[in-house]
Amino acid sequence: MTYRLGWIGCGRHAEQMLLPQLARHDVELVAVCDMNMDTAQKIGQRYGVKTVVTDFRELLELGDLDVVGMAVGPTQHRDMSIAALDRGCHVFMEKPSGGNVADALAIQAAATRAQKTVGVGFMKRFATANRMAHNLVKGSEFGPVAGFFGEYMTAPTYFSGNVDYTGFYLHHCVHYMDLVRYFVAPVTHVNVFRNELAAGKQLLHVHFAFENGAIGTVVMGTIQSRGTPMERLQIMGDHHRVEVNGVIELTYFRNPPFKADDLDATLSDGVDNLCWKPNFTAAANEDFKGYNALFKAFFANLNGEENDLPTIADGVEAMRVMAAMLEGIAHPGTSIPVARQGAAWQTLPPRISARTTATSRSSTALTCISKAASSWFS
Repeated sequence: MTYRLGWIGCGRHAEQMLLPQLARHDVELVAVCDMNMDTAQKIGQRYGVKTVVTDFRELLELGDLDVVGMAVGPTQHRDMSIAALDRGCHVFMEKPSGGNVADALAIQAAATRAQKTVGVGFMKRFATANRMAHNLVKGSEFGPVAGFFGEYMTAPTYFSGNVDYTGFYLHHCVHYMDLVRYFVAPVTHVNVFRNELAAGKQLLHVHFAFENGAIGTVVMGTIQSRGTPMERLQIMGDHHRVEVNGVIELTYFRNPPFKADDLDATLSDGVDNLCWKPNFTAAANEDFKGYNALFKAFFANLNGEENDLPTIADGVEAMRVMAAMLEGIAHPGTSIPVARQGAAWQTLPPRISARTTATSRSSTALTCISKAASSWFS
């Protein structure tokens, strides 16, 4: 089936990362929207789209769309997604699934009412090495997961004027709020330690407790250059572990015998360690970051296939873990429970309140707008 798709938000991220991979699938891009007409027209010309608008409501009024995709500011997801769902469209949104837990829950409720799919752009699930790691961990040989360790760093490029970590939390940290659940199990408690070297330069050690008894730590921060790669993860079991370095290099450590004193030692298929890295010299249009595989899962899901597509339900859970992390930043060293479905979570105020000044993600500026939120980022 060819899906008729309208796209909202034509900034740099959509232009460079999303739309080129989306175009590889069985879709007809029939309309694009951006608050900046020049930006929208550039994308329209590139993909041969005749309907170019600056108001998302005008795009939705076309009435013959199957899917609406968006790469906009987090606090715009709620209104735009619900409007698209109410029009009978499936939705693909970049992560996160809103500006706070309440936004994500509202979108989830609208998706349930409409009986439509909302896919969330957690593409790190689909980075080739991460996907292979997940398949290994969930296989019968690996056994129960005992622990998770991750590192993810970026530079303080969001900050101009007043320091605001909202973009770092919503656009970056949220990936690992999803990945820890994806690789291990639902998170029950979060404990955070924070070291801020200077305004805009912070280091976080985020500790997790999981439903299955596993434990984990993710080190995140804004104190490394974007030119210095620093992203890796490790999933540990009993005499097995999987490590991914830079989302492109995978090592599977198994339970080989000690070979130093064995003059006949060789490699054994069933027990020795395995390594994989991509062949960047191959003449193939591969996307090791995961965007293409994410879209493949999205459209396969629309066609009825059950797969690992991150849906709005995953988006809700990631935001709940994020809320616990932010509570932990405000109360370092305190074990913070992750709110579950039901009355308990309702008592938690929205911990990530932000506003956006533009539809195009390339010009999105996030700032705190409530005293409750500002306490999280100080």
